[in-house]
Amino acid sequence: MNKIPRHIAAIMDGNGRWAKKRGLPRALGHQEGVRALHEVVDACDEVGVKYFTVYAFSTENWYRPKTEVELLMKLMARTTAEERPGLIERNARVRVIGRMGDLSARLRDEVNSLINATSRNTGLTLTLAISYGGRTEILDACRRAVAAGKAPETEAEFGALLYDPSLPDPDLLIRTGGDLRMSNYLLWQCAYAELYFTETLWPDFRKPQLLAAIEDYGHRKRRFGRVEEE
Repeated sequence: MNKIPRHIAAIMDGNGRWAKKRGLPRALGHQEGVRALHEVVDACDEVGVKYFTVYAFSTENWYRPKTEVELLMKLMARTTAEERPGLIERNARVRVIGRMGDLSARLRDEVNSLINATSRNTGLTLTLAISYGGRTEILDACRRAVAAGKAPETEAEFGALLYDPSLPDPDLLIRTGGDLRMSNYLLWQCAYAELYFTETLWPDFRKPQLLAAIEDYGHRKRRFGRVEEE
C-alpha cells in the first residue's frame, strides 16, 4: 500500500442479510457487525488511518420495526460500555455526529461518558454517526446560520456550522452489502471522496477487506476538478 487515506468513512450495510443467509435472527447479524467494527477499527489504527467515521444509525432507521430499533439501541449502549476500556487503551478518541437529542437519556449518558473518557486521546478518531442524516445536517447548519443572523459566504464558513467542524472531509467512502448509493451519508463532506463499493456484507468485512479497499484507493488519482499536469 503506497497511499493511506487520512479519513475513511463507512456505510456498514448487510447485517440483516448476513443473518438471513444463515437462518439466524437479525439480532445476531447486528452483533456480528459489532465484531467486524471492532476488527476494522483495530486495522485502521494499525495501518495509520487518522479518522474513521461509521454510519451507526441513520435518521431513516427510526422507521424500522420498533422491536429492531429497541434492539439496536440496547446493542449500542452495551457496545459503548464494553468497548470503552479497549478504546482508551489504544489511545482512540470517540466523537459523535447526529441528533443526539433523539436518543434516550440512558444512551446519551453512555455515549457522552465514552466521549469524555477518550477526549484527551491522540490516536485514531472514531466518529459515530448516530441519528444522522446528511440532509438533516445541512438543514441544521442552515438553522444555525439563521439563528446567528449571518449567511455563510464561503464553503469554509458553512462547514463551520456542521455537526463537527473539526472533522476533515473523508478521502475514501466504503459501502458494503452491494448497494451503489450514498444513503444520505456525509453529503457535504463526501463531495470529493473516492467511493468504494463491495458485495461483501458488513459482518464479513474485516482487516483483509479493508486493506483491499485501501489498496484500490492507492491506485486512484485525485484531481479535485483540476487537470493533471504532465
